[in-house]
Amino acid sequence: MMLGFLLWLLLLVLCWPLALLALLAWPLVWLLLLPLRLLGIGVEAVFALLRAVVLLPARILGFSPGR
Repeated sequence: MMLGFLLWLLLLVLCWPLALLALLAWPLVWLLLLPLRLLGIGVEAVFALLRAVVLLPARILGFSPGR
């Protein structure tokens, strides 16, 4: 987060119109990327469910990965 701010400050010094355009465009980019972020959360949940289903027999037999 801090690195991004420092890079933006550097861009502001070097080319202020581009820095202001980036500052104004950031909320739009965030909104466009939001569906991809939600899709990633869903895919991660599906993989967690598959992992739990595959490891269920071992957990029932008493195997514990922490031991």
